[in-house]
Amino acid sequence: MSPATAGRKRTGRARNALLGAVGVLVAFAVCEALGRSGMVRSTYLPPASEVLVRAVELGGDTTFLNGVGATLEAWATGLALACALAIPLGLLLGSVPAAARATRVLIEFLRPVPSVALIPLVSLLLGAGSGTTVALVTYACVWPVLFNTVYGLGETDPLAEDTLRAFGFGRLAVLLMAGLPSAAPFIAAGVRIAAATALILAVAGEILAGFGEGLGTFIAQAGMATDGTRDVLAGVVWAGALGLVINLALTAVERRLFPWAPEHRGSRV
Repeated sequence: MSPATAGRKRTGRARNALLGAVGVLVAFAVCEALGRSGMVRSTYLPPASEVLVRAVELGGDTTFLNGVGATLEAWATGLALACALAIPLGLLLGSVPAAARATRVLIEFLRPVPSVALIPLVSLLLGAGSGTTVALVTYACVWPVLFNTVYGLGETDPLAEDTLRAFGFGRLAVLLMAGLPSAAPFIAAGVRIAAATALILAVAGEILAGFGEGLGTFIAQAGMATDGTRDVLAGVVWAGALGLVINLALTAVERRLFPWAPEHRGSRV
């Protein structure tokens, strides 16, 4: 790719980042104005500056940070388990048509079931605690990783597969040497999508449980307190910031590992 094209790519990313920052500032100004104007009671919508100050204060609260750590631990564990299950299964279903046909009905039955709807059942089986959150996160994250893996295998170059077979390589070797590298960018995108879902489920599961430790537990308990709206919104700010950091980090990893992927071409000189 020419330097001019790479420069246009970088300029486009800088413009998008600038527009995103402008959007955040506009939303901040609107919330601040509504909170200060009296049009909305401060108990319902505190000024954005007060929420931001409270969010910064929470950064120095050891108990709160321990809860955030517990949420991130459940997030990472559930996401890792989902990848460990979904990637091998996706490779199997994507390379063995008979297996795909045999499991299609079961997968299409389970996929639409929302993870939140399983909270009572999982809580009954595993009890309250991090185990329930991890199970919900794992269930929700399996699907994007699984389907991206299967789709990625479908994009494998047939010529590369035929060449390997012509040299006497078996099905497993062809899968590992041609199929897996072809599917890797799609798998990485599925993991990035699943990471956002995992964080949502981790926080939501803690909110619905309402006890224990975690960012969601902090939000749930603040919501039951008198004048706890500021703490609730500060917790939401932390959740959003964590999601943003995770997405940016995973996108940077994708760009470094798979610069040839269409969405990352031109990101590196």
